Amino acid sequence: MKHLTWISKFLFLPVLSTIGILISSNDSAMAGNITITSYGHSALLIQGNGKSVLLNPFKAVGCAAGLKEPKLDIDLILASSKLADEGAQVANGIFLVEPGSYRVKGMNLEGFAAPHDRLNGRRFGQSTLWRWRQGGYTFAHLGGSAAPITGEIKILFGNPDVLIIGVGGGAKVYNGDEAAKVVKALKPKYVIPVQYVKDNTPKNCDQKGITSFLNAMQGIEVRKVGKSLTLSKRKNNTTIINILQ
Repeated sequence: MKHLTWISKFLFLPVLSTIGILISSNDSAMAGNITITSYGHSALLIQGNGKSVLLNPFKAVGCAAGLKEPKLDIDLILASSKLADEGAQVANGIFLVEPGSYRVKGMNLEGFAAPHDRLNGRRFGQSTLWRWRQGGYTFAHLGGSAAPITGEIKILFGNPDVLIIGVGGGAKVYNGDEAAKVVKALKPKYVIPVQYVKDNTPKNCDQKGITSFLNAMQGIEVRKVGKSLTLSKRKNNTTIINILQ
């Protein structure tokens, strides 16, 4: 499987591991506020530590129909795939979509391939899962996948501070129950659900709302935080679901 190639690189290159430790320590020393702003669908702008990272910019088609495209000038773009609703090149910045190890603008980023659908990628191919550190926080971006999380991916991602995960279901996104299993496996401090329908379902969209995910996560605190979420130096001790409007 393709993602095992990158897993092997990550696990068995001690030099890369050492670099990661050094970068993490340096990043923690410079930890400051992180601001996460939603542009709808699975497009999030993450700003902090002097860097701006845009996740999954989209064309206003499919389940993103009717949304304003995030035509921004930023440092870095991390896309789950090249599909128009999660990897459109509508913003200006360094565009990364392929799995691999990257060092960009002082940031270390790891991308891992995983099936985009429940058919081992036979319908929608592979998506890229992203892991990086910014402003003292570790991020895991699983915004474009419907495949069950593997033991290897669980080891690689550990317990991220911030987990971005699709929850709306359909052919290429986790449904509520599937997303809940991933959250419970990774035990992040902050969960940001993406790729779900908020109001009326656009034509030709097979995604649903967020209710089934919240039902599957009963007992976990839920906060509706508006369009933006600011993370300070003090981190949660438990998991909190943050709904960006």
